[in-house]
Amino acid sequence: MEAVKPWILLFSILLLFSHIFILTTLAEGVTPQEAKLLRDEVRGMFYHAFDGYMENAFPLDELRPLTCEGEDTLGGYALTLIDSLDTLALLGDRERFATSVEWIGKNLRFDINKTVSVFETTIRILGGLLSGHLIASDYATGMKIPSYDNQLLHLCEDLARRLLPAFDTPTGIPFGSVNLLHGVDEHESKITSTAGGGTLTLEFGVLSRLTNDPIFEQVTKNAVHGLWARRSKLNLVGAHINVFTGEWTQKDAGIGTSIDSFYEYLLKAYLLFGDEEYLFIFQEAYGAAMYYLYNDPWYVEVNMDSAAIVWPLFNSLQAFWPGLQVLAGDIDPAIRTHTAFFSVWKRYGFTPEGFNLATLSVQHGQKSYPLRPELMESTYWLYKATRNPRYLDAGRDMVTSLQYGARCPCGYCHISDVEFHKQEDHMESFFLAETVKYLWLLFDLAAGSDNLVENGPYKYIFSTEGHLLPATPQISLIREHCSYFGAYCNNDDSRQDSRTLDLSTDHQENKSQLYRGWDPSSSPSDNTLREPTSISGSMKGLCPGLTHGQKFGISYLASTDKKTYEGESTSQKEATVVPTQSAVIVSNPDAESTGQREVTVVQSHSLVVVSNPEVEFSQPDDKNDHDKDQGLIEEELESDPSQDIDEGA
Repeated sequence: MEAVKPWILLFSILLLFSHIFILTTLAEGVTPQEAKLLRDEVRGMFYHAFDGYMENAFPLDELRPLTCEGEDTLGGYALTLIDSLDTLALLGDRERFATSVEWIGKNLRFDINKTVSVFETTIRILGGLLSGHLIASDYATGMKIPSYDNQLLHLCEDLARRLLPAFDTPTGIPFGSVNLLHGVDEHESKITSTAGGGTLTLEFGVLSRLTNDPIFEQVTKNAVHGLWARRSKLNLVGAHINVFTGEWTQKDAGIGTSIDSFYEYLLKAYLLFGDEEYLFIFQEAYGAAMYYLYNDPWYVEVNMDSAAIVWPLFNSLQAFWPGLQVLAGDIDPAIRTHTAFFSVWKRYGFTPEGFNLATLSVQHGQKSYPLRPELMESTYWLYKATRNPRYLDAGRDMVTSLQYGARCPCGYCHISDVEFHKQEDHMESFFLAETVKYLWLLFDLAAGSDNLVENGPYKYIFSTEGHLLPATPQISLIREHCSYFGAYCNNDDSRQDSRTLDLSTDHQENKSQLYRGWDPSSSPSDNTLREPTSISGSMKGLCPGLTHGQKFGISYLASTDKKTYEGESTSQKEATVVPTQSAVIVSNPDAESTGQREVTVVQSHSLVVVSNPEVEFSQPDDKNDHDKDQGLIEEELESDPSQDIDEGA
C-alpha cells in the first residue's frame, strides 16, 4: 500500500493546517450545565420529529417532514413508531412507550402480501420489537407494562418465520428480499450484499434465546459461515455475492458501503452471546482490514484478492468504525480516524455520502446527507471511553448543524446537497432510533447520566439500528449457559467461588483458538487443521451444562487451515485490558507456545482484551501483489465506479 501514502500524507497535512479542515477547539468547552441544556435540546429534537410523525404520518412507515405527510417505504406497518420504541423508554416516557406497545400489540400484523428487505426488516422491525419486548416485560428496567403479555415477542416470532425462506440457498447466505405472504419470488435477485447477509445474528440470536427455538440463530450463523468461508487469501470479503454460486460479483473490500455492519456484528455477537467463534472471525477480519485498508487516518477500498486500490473514498457509513474500535479496545486509531471524519463534517456542516480523498471534494452523485447516525455513534463511544471534552464540542456542532440546516416544519429533512444545504422531503426512521439517541446519550453522560443504558440493571449492546439488547442471563449466559453467579445452575456446587473449565473434552464442539496476533502471510487456503487449545481458568458461578453448540444445535465449521501462525510468539500483540461491555477471555502474553497458550476466564462485565497498538503486525516480506506504483493509481482514479449506498443504518 506504499503507493497510496503520498496523497494520504498530503491530506493529513491539509487536515492539520488548513483553515478549512482544521478541527477547531472552542475557547470554552461544554460545561456540565451546558451539557444538560444540550441534552434537553436533543430531547426536544426527538419530540419535534416524533410528534410530527404521529400527527401527520402514522400509521404509515415514515414522515415527509416538509409537506407534513406520510409514506410507506418498507412494509406499511408503522415503521417509525416501532423504530422509536426503545428511544421512548430511554427518555423515560412511560406513557407514550406503554401506549405505543399496546397499539402495536393490537394492530400490527405481518400476514400481508409485501416483498420486504430481509436486512432492513430485521434491523428496524424485528430489532425494534425485540428491544421493546425486553423493556416492557422486565420490572428491572423500570418500564414494565403491567398489562403486557408478550405480544411483541409473538410478533417477532411470526415475522422471523416469514423471513426464514430467504435463507433457503445453497450457500446459506439469504436472499436480499422475501415476500411476507408467499416467500421468495422466483425472479428474486440472487445477488446480495455482505452486510445484508451478515448483519442478522444479533436479532435472530436473541429471538432464539427468548423462544427456545434454535432455528433463528442457526440460519444466521450459517450465513456468516457462508460469507467467511468465501473470504480471500488476504482474509478480506467483497461487497456483493451470488447466494447460489458463492461467487463474488463485486470484489471491492472496505469498511463502508455494503460491508460495514458485517464487521460490527462479528464483535457484538461475541460480546452479547459469548460465542468465541465470532471473536475468532472478528480478530482475523479486523486484522486484515487494518493491514490492507487502513491508511492512517483514512480507509480505502481495495480488491479483495490483490489489495490493489480500487478507489480512495470516504463514505459516510465508514463513520461507525471508530465506535467499533472503542468496543474492541483499539482507541488510538479510533481517535485519529474520528478526527479525520469529523473534519469533513466541519467543512460542509454534514457528512456527504461520499468524499473523494484524491480530489478533496464531494464525490459526484454522493452529495446527500440522509440524517445518518454513524458519526454521532462514534462520538458517543469515544467520549465514553476517554471523557475528552472535544467530543462534546463535536456533538454540539452536530446539534447546531441539524437544528439550522435540517429542521423543517414537521421533523428533520434529508439534505440532498451538503454544499448548498438543500433540503429533501424525507425523514428516515433511524433518525429517531439512532441519530438523536446517540446525541442524547452523549450529553446525558456528560451531565451526570441517569438512564437505562448507563445505570440500568444490565449492560446493553446496541444493534446496528441502535436498538438496546440487554446482556441478561437468558441471552448472554457464558459457556455452558450458567452465569451470573450460578443463577441458572441446577446442581448444588454451582455457586462455589471457582471451577475449572476444560474445553478440550470430546463433547466440546467449539474448539476455535483465540489468536491475539494476525499474520497476513498465513493463508486460509492452506488445507490444514489448527490444533485445539486446552482452556482452563476459573469463574464464579460456572456449572456443568450443555455447550453452546449442543444447546442450540449449531454445527461449527471445522477450519481448513491447519498451519499455525509461524513466528507468532514474536509478532504476538501484548494483551491490554480496557473498559467495555462483556466478560472476555484473556490470553496470557507470557505463554510461548502458540498451540497451547494459557487462557484465563475473567468474570467481569467491563473487560475486553485488546491488542497493544504499539506492536506491529508481522508483515510478509513480499508485498508486490498488492503494491501499486503511482502511475497505476492515477490511472485507476480516472474511473468512477458507482457507489451503491445502503439505505439502512
